[in-house]
Amino acid sequence: MHELPVTQAILATALHTAQEAGSQRIVAIDLVIGELSGIVDDSVQFYFDILSQGTPAAGALLRFQRQPAQVDCSQCGHSYQAAPPLAPFCPTCGSQRVQVSGGRAFFLESIEIDD
Repeated sequence: MHELPVTQAILATALHTAQEAGSQRIVAIDLVIGELSGIVDDSVQFYFDILSQGTPAAGALLRFQRQPAQVDCSQCGHSYQAAPPLAPFCPTCGSQRVQVSGGRAFFLESIEIDD
C-alpha cells in the first residue's frame, strides 16, 4: 500500500517537470527501484494508470530498472548480488560477518516528454 503515495509523488514531479519544459505530454518515466526497497513494480504501474488519467501523463510508459543489493563478506572477501530474502550468512564460507549495501534506492531517473 505504500506505493500509492510514492506514485503520487512520481506523477506530481513528472507533471511539474513537463509543465516547466512547456510540454503537453509525458511519453515515458524511468524509475530506479532497489531490490530491498519493498516497492512493487506492478503496484506502482496500477496506481500510475489510475492517477494519471486525464493528465498529460496518461498513457505514459513506466520503465523500471531494478538495482540489486551488494553483499560483502568480511571473513572471506566474497562479494555477490542479492535479493530478498537475504540469507544472514555468506554462501561461500558460512560466516555471519556480511555487510549489505545498496538495493534500497527508489528514484525517478528521467522523464521523456513530447515537444
